[in-house]
Amino acid sequence: MTVQILVLYYSRKGSTAELARHAARGVESAGGEAVLRTVPAVSATPEATEAAVPGDGPPYAALTDLEFCDGLLLGSPTRFGNMAAPLKYFLDTTSRLWLEGALVDKPAGVFTSTTSLHGGQETTLLSMALPLLHHGMLWTGVPYTLRGVTETRSGGGPYGASHIEAPWNTSLSEHERDIARALGERVTRLAQKLAPPRR
Repeated sequence: MTVQILVLYYSRKGSTAELARHAARGVESAGGEAVLRTVPAVSATPEATEAAVPGDGPPYAALTDLEFCDGLLLGSPTRFGNMAAPLKYFLDTTSRLWLEGALVDKPAGVFTSTTSLHGGQETTLLSMALPLLHHGMLWTGVPYTLRGVTETRSGGGPYGASHIEAPWNTSLSEHERDIARALGERVTRLAQKLAPPRR
């Protein structure tokens, strides 16, 4: 059985989307199917809404994407040490899935990007994990047995994959790419063990 891993993210300038693509490659290298989805921007001004269909990139996520996935990779840029509002807004609409227990025992991993070295990466990853824990999902980190976790001089760590967008690190470093792929592989391998048989 091929497991479906939802790679759900919000990206403003492209770094989080790049992490998502590397995580998706990890999913596929482990024999899973990566389903990339994004969420529309939100605004306090009702007139400033996104089109119903994005102009480019992956489609917008629907609750059914979460409901029927076997695992989840969730990504967001950092906003004051927290996930970005568009992703939080989407997660706030998942009450029905919570009431039904639709995500219980599904593995999940998280990833983020910042523009500064101490820009709140770990708190952002933690903040993204909180609603997943409420849903009964199994939070999956990146173990220190992966060499890149101890050797990285940019992003990535045990809480999840990350990237630091800086003049000295304008694109994902080798370690950042490796950690994102490893996170995708790990969530996929766990999903393969945990997913119930398809009917």
